[in-house]
Amino acid sequence: MPCPFLTFELDSRRRPLTQAAARRECHPMRPVSQCSSVGSKDRTDIFGLPHRITLKKMPSIRETLREMGVTPAQIFSQLSQTTGDSPTPSNGTAPTPLTNYLDTQYFGEISIGSPAQMFNVVFDTGSANLWIPSYECSPLYTACFTHNRYDSSKSHTHVPNGTGFSIQYASGNVRGFLSEDVVVVGGLPVVQVFAEATALPAIPFIFAKFDGVLGMGYPDVAIDGITPVFDHIMSQHILKEKVFSVYYSRDPKYIPGGEIVLGGTDPDYYTGSFNYLSTSAGGKWDVTMKGVSVGAETLFCTDGCTAMIDTGSSYITGPASSVSILMRAIGAKELAEGGYTVNCDQVKSLPSISFHLGGQEYALTEEDYILWHSQFGEDICTVAFKGLDVPPPTGPIWILGANFIARYYTEFDRANNRI
Repeated sequence: MPCPFLTFELDSRRRPLTQAAARRECHPMRPVSQCSSVGSKDRTDIFGLPHRITLKKMPSIRETLREMGVTPAQIFSQLSQTTGDSPTPSNGTAPTPLTNYLDTQYFGEISIGSPAQMFNVVFDTGSANLWIPSYECSPLYTACFTHNRYDSSKSHTHVPNGTGFSIQYASGNVRGFLSEDVVVVGGLPVVQVFAEATALPAIPFIFAKFDGVLGMGYPDVAIDGITPVFDHIMSQHILKEKVFSVYYSRDPKYIPGGEIVLGGTDPDYYTGSFNYLSTSAGGKWDVTMKGVSVGAETLFCTDGCTAMIDTGSSYITGPASSVSILMRAIGAKELAEGGYTVNCDQVKSLPSISFHLGGQEYALTEEDYILWHSQFGEDICTVAFKGLDVPPPTGPIWILGANFIARYYTEFDRANNRI
């Protein structure tokens, strides 16, 4: 039975995806709303119809390290001794932004500059800035040189800014300077201030399959007060609705791995009706959660707690003590490097884990929260939950990441501040 809510149970139908067809005759530095069109068809393509961003699903950083036979903890230890990069805090706390890119799997392509320079980015509702590696990155930061780098000298629409930029992650700072250029997302060009990263912590970025991050959060959480990309798109009044929706495929063999729709939703990806939740007053994609259950028993949040719907995180996280109790309830064992596993022979008997949101219970079955993979010829079953103690005023908080979104198609509504 399909669930109403910020998303719905995914339909098994798979029709070919349509591509955004925005054909414009316009100088790239002019807003689309000021562009002239050739014929009514071109104008219809640009104005009112949703624009799509195809997402690729690739091995996460953690999976890449596992294939190499090492753990993130081992890499952190080695790099902190040789490069001075800061390791993840041992107490499980995380600075803002909350995103843990070690487990991120879904990336989409954007272009920056004229002519276009292409980049794979994480579309992250937990942050609001755009940054990509710079051609001016120091040779001391190896992570820069394993990715596409933006070269301002090759773009005739680049406008120098030069203001310093720094964003703090659990593994260290991403530092650089600001620039301005044409950014094209889902076929829509905007003139955007973004950060050219000249210093990247080796972990996690040296092993990342993505080049940078495009924040889809509110302007309130943007560093240096920079207007986010989606706000620039909305200001051009070319979207039918001021919303974006996110689909992540649960089928590892299905291509593409997912899709973001700017300006609407795609009914091919869901059944039922949306049940909306108001976001918090703090300008974040946070909602109020009224319980977390294992089977029929509600264990946490009975008096209410905060939950963030985070496209930049693959796992579901919560306060470390709560997640520890939750994992004991399903018989999971904690790994030395963090995370939890269960006996693969017992997966089919695991209970559902439910989140109480907007008067509905949104259940994840073992198919949703158990990740199967092989190591040295043996099956390993990892639980897609982790403990993360986020300090006040942001925390304590639960973060519902890609495993939740893959089960429930999610619309983020900026016009009405709801999910």
